[in-house]
Amino acid sequence: MFAERNQARMDPVFDFSVLMYSHDTFGLGHLRRSRTIAHALVSHFPGVRVSIVSGSPVVDAFPFEDRVDYIQIPPANKLPNGTYTSGSGELTFEQTVTAREAVIREAAERIRPDMIIVDKEPLGLAREMLSTLKWAKAKGAITVLGLRDVLDAPELLREEWQRKHIVEHLALYDEIWIYGPGSFYNPLAGIDLSEATLSQTRYTGFLPRTMADEDVTEKYGRDYVLVTAGGGGDGYDLMAAALNAVRQDRTPDREFLFVLGPFMTERERFEIAARASNVPNVRIIDFDANLEAVVANASAVVGMCGYNTFCEVISFDKRALFVPRTAPRREQAIRANRAAEFGWVDVIDIEMAKNPRRFLAAINAVLQRPKPSAAVGRPDLDGLNRICALTEILFDRREEILAASELRKAASS
Repeated sequence: MFAERNQARMDPVFDFSVLMYSHDTFGLGHLRRSRTIAHALVSHFPGVRVSIVSGSPVVDAFPFEDRVDYIQIPPANKLPNGTYTSGSGELTFEQTVTAREAVIREAAERIRPDMIIVDKEPLGLAREMLSTLKWAKAKGAITVLGLRDVLDAPELLREEWQRKHIVEHLALYDEIWIYGPGSFYNPLAGIDLSEATLSQTRYTGFLPRTMADEDVTEKYGRDYVLVTAGGGGDGYDLMAAALNAVRQDRTPDREFLFVLGPFMTERERFEIAARASNVPNVRIIDFDANLEAVVANASAVVGMCGYNTFCEVISFDKRALFVPRTAPRREQAIRANRAAEFGWVDVIDIEMAKNPRRFLAAINAVLQRPKPSAAVGRPDLDGLNRICALTEILFDRREEILAASELRKAASS
């Protein structure tokens, strides 16, 4: 089997181009997940080229492997209530979406991708991917919808997908990849899917993370307790509660590293930094694009249980205490509590964490708990290998897939 896979990698049919869509209206999750997959594809397939369409304003802070580039689209912002606004003061939200859609379409027509991978939003933000998806399918591109392990509570996702008319457009996709194991969670449990769609759904396992060549030990040391809020846009409550707890810690030589995230507001950033200035065992940094190495050097992680932080915790076998948010989505709380059921992590509610003594007790407890690898059911971290294998299979079956796509189009017309 290994020999067959290596032979397939060198076959000319695997000299192809991929366009990845990452809408990036809040935080870093979509971009970092897309970047991880892109790097795996170029590592596995010597002839592949990947372009990531991203709305993230900090995309240029991240290094990219050879044969991976990014195309920046105008930014849009997600508000705490779940609605969206333009990321530019010069454009309305509608004008921003129109501009984004035009950049995406121009990029697709220029690149003419053999494969499109869309992250999380099946039609894109405000349907901005729909016309490009239809165009690409007409040109014979393979199309994949990639979903994280948890999207939202089933009833909330069902309402959202009904409102956006998602299900009726799933025929545009050749496969749906779920970036987690089937035994962990079914993100589409609340959606009434056809047998055809169910037959095209694949669980990949979690996406493992590795460290870049850069060593962050000289900058931050080792064996600190890492407190991270991912992108930081909704991380103030966690940071404030953790700082109140740490003020009461009297453990000799215990160090804390707080990573606020690039999207925390200036006011919140200033407040946390000012309050931490007289706490000798706390160091505050805004952001480090090499967060994998920052996690790998930690003795434990205190975070919110976004997908990327969770994958880093289990990839580097770190003890973790998660304080998940529950609005506007319940994704983090579902993931954190499910992981706790498997014995991989500890969880504390944010309201309980606002009690400094309880929060500090939870931090002390997590530093004594077994690592995730000690659990009876270990995390499935083979997601990137499976994505590469699934990609090979899709290209092997390309003619068959194109014929099936034409049949689906005829049936839905």
